[in-house]
Amino acid sequence: MLKIHEHSQTLANVYLALENNLEVIPVLNKIDLPAADPDKVKEEIEQTIGLDCTDIVLASAKAGIGIVDIMERIVKSVPPPAASTGGPFRALIFDSLYDSYRGVIVFFRVIDGQVKKGDRVRFLASGAEHELTEVGIMQPNQVSVDSLQAGEVGFLCGGIKDVLDARVGDTICLQREYRDGLAQGKDPPIPPLPGYADSVPMVYCGLFPTDADQYEALRDSLGKLRLNDAALSYEPEVSGAMGFGFRCGFLGLLHMEIVQERLQREYDIDLIVTAPSVKYRVRTKGKGGEDVESIVDSPSKMPDLMRDEQILEPYVRMEILTPSDYNGQIIELCQERRGILKDIKYLTPTRSTIVYEIPLGEVITDFFDQLKSRTQGYASMEYSVIEYRPGDLVRLDVKINYELATPMACIVHRDSAQIIGRKLVASLKKLIPRQMFKVPIQACIGVKVVASESISAMTKDVLAKCYGGDISRKKKLLQKQAKGKKRMKAIGKVNVPQEAFMAVLKLDAND
Repeated sequence: MLKIHEHSQTLANVYLALENNLEVIPVLNKIDLPAADPDKVKEEIEQTIGLDCTDIVLASAKAGIGIVDIMERIVKSVPPPAASTGGPFRALIFDSLYDSYRGVIVFFRVIDGQVKKGDRVRFLASGAEHELTEVGIMQPNQVSVDSLQAGEVGFLCGGIKDVLDARVGDTICLQREYRDGLAQGKDPPIPPLPGYADSVPMVYCGLFPTDADQYEALRDSLGKLRLNDAALSYEPEVSGAMGFGFRCGFLGLLHMEIVQERLQREYDIDLIVTAPSVKYRVRTKGKGGEDVESIVDSPSKMPDLMRDEQILEPYVRMEILTPSDYNGQIIELCQERRGILKDIKYLTPTRSTIVYEIPLGEVITDFFDQLKSRTQGYASMEYSVIEYRPGDLVRLDVKINYELATPMACIVHRDSAQIIGRKLVASLKKLIPRQMFKVPIQACIGVKVVASESISAMTKDVLAKCYGGDISRKKKLLQKQAKGKKRMKAIGKVNVPQEAFMAVLKLDAND
């Protein structure tokens, strides 16, 4: 069941359900509100999606209206699960979570066959095998049962220690039936259920502890988060400027922000976070003249391009749902971000869907904020990665006090590199606190400086007025000064705050 309202992601899910021949039940919620207009909304749903809203369910979860009607409609309209085909046991995982006492709890739907407590199961995608200590159903609390049959939904436990063993979308089978299939020469021994795909990180950033002593704590905390989040990936990273940290991969910006927030709030780790980037492909010529591609997930790892090298960047297909009055502003924004207009659909006389193909690197900066600003919050967006395409891109480096600040490097289009470089150094000049010496800031492409600024020296010394006397007074002044350095990293003997590392997000060559 889907609650339908005019939001691009919801519409995308509705269309996906219709393409897969699923029963969609329209439910109009919040009818108790003074401004509710059920007749108008029913008409918009019919025009936008084409669903027959003659028997739409009118409901209010707050007031308890229509709840029984929804349940009755599900029983009446949703077809029962198909009976077992008589084949081997197969079940589809739709969720999993980690429990400190029972290990990973796997939630699944049985498609074929039967599974019982004590059975040894195999997860086809991961290849992991475990003996089940418990199977059960939700009522809504977890209740243990002896077995589960085709069409039933339940959970299992088996001392599973890693959620990567039981990934969402994977197929569960019985170990003995899998081995029987191998012995009979079947390929595959048991056919997996369709639709599974590994989670592929699309956004990357560096996470570094402000205090080097917290490196071990950061590593342990990421490991704990990974127990409940199979989509999170990380690997150690060493930076001359930042010290020891981790390069982390996320499904998107929201996923990245949630992980960062949990690390800081739940594990009390003070982090420096580098600006997010996407995964690029660098295409070069091999010794035999063939194309050779390498993957680069950080601008600082991007090589200086030679004559026979080329950068490919990921493109996304983006659908933006908006009141038609804002079409012009949205088209202008997408064109500024190197977007390619593919379609404009008028869902109603007052609402439109605008379809663009646009580089993912242009989306993960402040695109969403700009979209909301230019449409007064009325527009929504949904996108999916389609392919990699070549682009005239360069790596823009930053030097602070003549030291390379690798975490601030970014990939930009060659035509806008100088403009962005000027804005970046101007922004850093405002964000980096003054030091006791002059600090030059430069934006470079290779060895060529494309923009520069400098921060004048500060003459104030917090200990200047302390002539001898009690050492405790000096310590208090230094401790007070040290508090202001929290969430800072030293680059070229310059203390750089967190905001400076995120300055890349606010850059736009068209501002």
